[in-house]
Amino acid sequence: MATPDSPIRVGIVGGTGYTGVELLRLLAQHPHVELTAITSRKEDGMAVADMYPSLRGHVNLRFSHPDRAALNECHVVFFATPHGVAMAQAESLLAAGVRIIDLAADFRLQNTAAFEHWYKMPHACEPILREAVYGLPELHRERIRHAQVVGNPGCYPTTVALGLAPLLAEGGKLIDTQHLIADCKSGVTGAGRKAELGLIYSEVSDSFKAYGVAGHRHHPEIVEQLEALLGRPVGLTFVPHLVPMVRGMHSTLYARVTPEGQNTDYQALFEAYYADEPFVDVMPAGSTPETRTVRGSNMVRIAVHRPSNSNQLVVLVVQDNLVKGASGQAVQNMNLLFGLPETTGLQHVAVLP
Repeated sequence: MATPDSPIRVGIVGGTGYTGVELLRLLAQHPHVELTAITSRKEDGMAVADMYPSLRGHVNLRFSHPDRAALNECHVVFFATPHGVAMAQAESLLAAGVRIIDLAADFRLQNTAAFEHWYKMPHACEPILREAVYGLPELHRERIRHAQVVGNPGCYPTTVALGLAPLLAEGGKLIDTQHLIADCKSGVTGAGRKAELGLIYSEVSDSFKAYGVAGHRHHPEIVEQLEALLGRPVGLTFVPHLVPMVRGMHSTLYARVTPEGQNTDYQALFEAYYADEPFVDVMPAGSTPETRTVRGSNMVRIAVHRPSNSNQLVVLVVQDNLVKGASGQAVQNMNLLFGLPETTGLQHVAVLP
C-alpha cells in the first residue's frame, strides 16, 4: 500500500487519447507518483514519447498490451478508455487490491436503466457500481477518501453541478428548481481523439452549432447529481454546443428567483459556499470569466449575475474540459484516495494567451 513515504504506483489503461496524455502530463510532474504501466493494444511496444514528443524527458514508459501490463501491481489504475472497458476489468483489479478511477461513464450513473439506454450496453458489474463514488470532490469529498472505485464525472456535469450547487444547497427555496436551463459549450477535444467527419478542422473551424438537443447522455448524470443535492426531482433543459477551439468549456446556467429568494445576496452566497475550495474561484460581482483563464489548469471560475436585479439568475462557469473536466479531476480524486493534500501536483497556472 502506498504511504506518504513511498510512491503511488499508477497504471493507465488507454493512454493514447486526449485524457490519457493529459493524465501523463499531470502525473509525470506529481511528486508522489511512479508511473508503472500504460496500455494500448495498437501501439504495443511504442515509446510514449514517440507518440507525444511533449513528454520527452518526462515519461520513459512504452505502451504495453493490456494482457501483459502489470496493472495488478499498481495501487491505482486510471481508465481513459471508451465506455464499457473499466467495468469489464474492475472485478479482477479490485480483487488484487487495486483502486480504480474511471474517466468513462461505467461508474457514474447509479440508475442502470439510464446507463443502458444512453450507452447502449448492459452494465456488467452492478454490485461494484453500488459501491462506487461519484468523483466530484466539492460535493462528495469524504466518501471519495474511502472509495475503492471512483466514477470521474463528465465534463458538462462538472460545470452544471458546481454552478447550481450553492442554490440547491439552500433546499431549493431560492430558485424555481423545475425550470433550470444549462446552455453549455465545449471545445472539440471533448469528443475525444478520433477521426470523425464532424470533428475535422474544415468542418469545425469558423462554425458553431448545438447538438444533442433532443437528448444527451450527460443529461441523466447531471439530473442525478442535482436531485441528490436537492433531495427531490428537478426540471432541467440541457443543450450542449460545439465551439471551434481545442479545449475549454463555458456553461451559462439560468434559474428563476422565487419570492423567498428575492432578498438574497447571491454573490455572498456563492463566495461563502466555495470559500474553502482550492479549485473553485468565485469571481467578483460583474465578472465574465473566459475559458482562456483556466486553460491547462484544474480551476473552475464562476460568476453569478442578476441582471437589472430581476428574477433571473445567470451563472457563468468556465473550466478546461481536459483538466477539471476530466484528467485533472481524476488526479484530484487520486490525491483524496491516498491521503494527500488535494492540490498536490495540480497547482498549474492557466496558460494565457
